[in-house]
This record gives sequence, structure tokens and C-alpha cells, in this order.
Amino acid sequence: MINYTHRQAGHCESGATSNLLNYYGINMSEPMAFGIGNGLYFSYIPFLKVQFAPMISFRNLPNTVFHRSMKYLGIEATVIKKFRDPKEAMVALDRNLEKGIPTGMQVGVFNLTFFPPEYRMHYNMHNLVCYGKEGDLYHISDTVMETAQVLTYEDLLRVRYAKGVFAPEGKMYWIDKIPNELDIKSAVSMGIKKTVYEMIKIPFPLIGVKGLKWMGRDLRKWPKKHGVDKASFYLGQVLRMAEDFGTGGAGFRFIYGDFLKEAGEKFNHTELLEASQMMGKTANKWREFTYIGARNCKNRSKPEEDYGMLGDMMHEIAGMEEQVYKKLDKIKL
Repeated sequence: MINYTHRQAGHCESGATSNLLNYYGINMSEPMAFGIGNGLYFSYIPFLKVQFAPMISFRNLPNTVFHRSMKYLGIEATVIKKFRDPKEAMVALDRNLEKGIPTGMQVGVFNLTFFPPEYRMHYNMHNLVCYGKEGDLYHISDTVMETAQVLTYEDLLRVRYAKGVFAPEGKMYWIDKIPNELDIKSAVSMGIKKTVYEMIKIPFPLIGVKGLKWMGRDLRKWPKKHGVDKASFYLGQVLRMAEDFGTGGAGFRFIYGDFLKEAGEKFNHTELLEASQMMGKTANKWREFTYIGARNCKNRSKPEEDYGMLGDMMHEIAGMEEQVYKKLDKIKL
């Protein structure tokens, strides 16, 4: 057993990253880990279907938050992207635990036995940390849960090798060595620059703010193009991605706003504090969008709360976010 402190968090990977850093004596909040590690992201790939609906992602690829936060902070860490042999993956985990190394892992959610049934879905980008083993039981810190949990050998093996999109394939990661001093200001600056690049500067039209605008245009057309039932199904998928699958829309904006606020207070930077306020307003608009969208899906919406209105709201959200990133692009730390 490793003396590891379990803390709940808003997002699995930024929570795991924060908790791992805190284990090694680095007082790092989840919003700070999320912001430095570029947790904020958006992509809309309508020609690629996931669960029979256009692919939408509010998060970066699995392990981005951990990998980039370690890189920008100058911390030595190990990421093993996959193991061909599942038993080898479990042996590698046991070896780390014997050395006293708490270890992060990517897993599938559907077969997590400690998740309530309504939480279980075929989603393979979840993260948790293993910090101990007693007999056949592994001690697990999953930041979704209020308290630490346990999984049997077979159950942990099953979720580490879940099938489907973004299959985890035994991926695991951990911290190796932390320098004597961390340059937090430089890490914050690099994290902000990377997020700004991915949200407004990538030329591909389906990523970042451009992707939000594209989805808003498509959303207006869904009822005529696909029919009411399929349009409602597609909208439901947007709402699930925005509210349930890894925190998503409003939740990520609130976390990122907290990151900007914490950085602004830490470095006495007024413009970061202003950007934090702007991001908070954007988060509130996301929450309004998902509320009205949910009413629409359940046939409880007012006549004016149609797909045209939702498309307009998405375009407004994109514009609000664009102003935040443009402001951040001009900030110097």
C-alpha cells in the first residue's frame, strides 16, 4: 500500500495528474493541472461516426493533460502507450506498486464495477490511479468517486483492455523525477499558448472555434437533412458529450476559468483575471445551451427553442470563446 491521498475532481485526467503531483509534494490544483496540460479542446468530425452520431470531442487525446503538464513543468515521467500482452501490463503495474510508485492508467468505463449502472457507457478515455494491492484486490483512486475503490485482478484487466474506439490497450503512466525547482510561470505561459493555438490557430476547419461554428451551422440543418428522430438523437449525443463524457462543455470552461483566475492571482496579472471572467460567462452560456437542448430532446421546449435557435447559440458561444483566446494570445507572462 502506498500512502496516496484520494481527492475527487471535475475531470478524470486532470484530477489524476493533480493528485499524482500532490503525492510528490507539489501543491498543484486540478484547474492548474488542467490549464497547463491543455485540457481545453474541441473537435467536430461529422464524417466520422461514434455511437452512430457525428464525432464530437471536448477533450484532447487521452494522456495529453498528463504528458504536456509534465513536459511544461520539466518533470521526468514515463508513459507506456500500450502493451501487447495484457498479463505483461499487469506485471508492469505490480512492479511499480512494489517500488512505491502510484500509477495512472487509461481504462474503459463500461465494466468498472464500482460505477453506478447509469454511469456506465462504452467510453474508453477514462483515467484512474492505482496505489496499492492486497492479494487479488487493487486499490484505486478514481476522481469521479467520493472515496477510494477496489478492483479485482480480472476486473482491472478487463477495463484496461476494453474494446472499441480509443481502446486503452493497457496504457499506463507515472512520475519519475521532479526537479528541485519548478518554473510554474513558464509552464502556465506554454499551456496557454498551446490552448490558444489549438482553439483558434489550427487551420483545419473542424477544430477549436472553427469547429464550434461548423457544428452550429450543421445543427440548424439536422431536422430537414436527417428527420426529426435522427436530429434529436444527434443533439442528444452533443449534450452527452457536453455534460457527461469527461466533463465536456460548461464544466471544462468553468475549470479553465478557475485556472486563469488562479494564475492571475498568483502572478498579479489583471488581464488573466479578466479572461477568467470572460470564460465564466462562456461556461454559463454553454450551460444554457445544454439546458435548452435537453428540453428540445424531451419535447418540452418552447416553439422558439428550435434547432435554428440552438445553432445561433452555438455560433454565439464560438464568438465568446474566440474573444477569450484572442485576449489570451496577447498576454505576456
